[in-house]
Amino acid sequence: MQGRQAIRNHLRRAGCALAFLWTTIAGAACLTGPSADLTVYSGRSQELMEPLIERFRRETGLKVQVRYGGTPELAATILEEGKNSPADLFLAQDAGALGALAREDRLRRLPTGLLEALEPRYRSPEGFWTGISGRARVVAYNTNRLNERELPDSIREFTDPRWRGRIGWAPSNGSFQAFVTGLRLVWGEEETLRWLRGIVATSPKAYPNNTSLVEAVGRGEIDVGFTNHYYLFRFLAESGESFPVRNYYARAGGIESLVNVSGAGILDTCRNQATSEKFIAFLLSGESQEYFGRVTREYPLGPGVDTPPLLPELSTLDDPGLDLSRLDDLQGSIRLLQRAGAL
Repeated sequence: MQGRQAIRNHLRRAGCALAFLWTTIAGAACLTGPSADLTVYSGRSQELMEPLIERFRRETGLKVQVRYGGTPELAATILEEGKNSPADLFLAQDAGALGALAREDRLRRLPTGLLEALEPRYRSPEGFWTGISGRARVVAYNTNRLNERELPDSIREFTDPRWRGRIGWAPSNGSFQAFVTGLRLVWGEEETLRWLRGIVATSPKAYPNNTSLVEAVGRGEIDVGFTNHYYLFRFLAESGESFPVRNYYARAGGIESLVNVSGAGILDTCRNQATSEKFIAFLLSGESQEYFGRVTREYPLGPGVDTPPLLPELSTLDDPGLDLSRLDDLQGSIRLLQRAGAL
């Protein structure tokens, strides 16, 4: 029940009660009609996923129905629908939501062939889900104000008074809260709390999301910001190489450059096991993995696919030894952020 309560608490905190009711009604309506060969609940956006899904339809001749929404909302919907859920497969923006469903016995184990396509750190240790693409935590910095040599080895050092008024973060954002969850699991509660309080003491500027944070770094409003690596590339695509921001992967490595994943799991209500497995294999194929690297500049996780330009190889980022399934306790991280005065 812990995973279910965590998701529900997250929805309540985000003020999503009405949206949840609407998506439940609207989702049920959009999935009525002729039977599908595969029904997918996708926490990844339609803009990103539809070209891939359309290619899968063309190549296989299968009918695929997709319900799009936020990852927490869809995970909560799956729990609410129970055995009546029409979903065969869940695509999640982060591993924590998949871990929460696995702990509620809502995911089936995947075949060995699918699991072994990825390094163990990017899939469920128990075999319930697999990663599809990865994103690393970085420090975005303004290149007009700083060079990489001036940045500290560890994010712990950003609590130094010299960083006062120079830091940006997005403490209400889910990806930052997942990062704090990772810090809690590796550093422990008290050490993570001390770090958060130390950052608060530097009077950081808070932003609602990673896009506005990186934009603020580019304007020179702040010198550094804690974010995911791929947001920078949206601005480089629009403004070119002159955009004065670059990513810094903390030299301390480990949890400080945590690689979280989007992923896929087959639900216990799946009526099309073989088709679901075929779809996951399609997402892990070379062409699909190259698509993620090209369109979103996320890390491809499948074998034999080159890392996108300007990104360090995944093999150079230290493995913190963390089961990504355990990143579901956002409520505990929210409480810690509140104790620290960040929320």
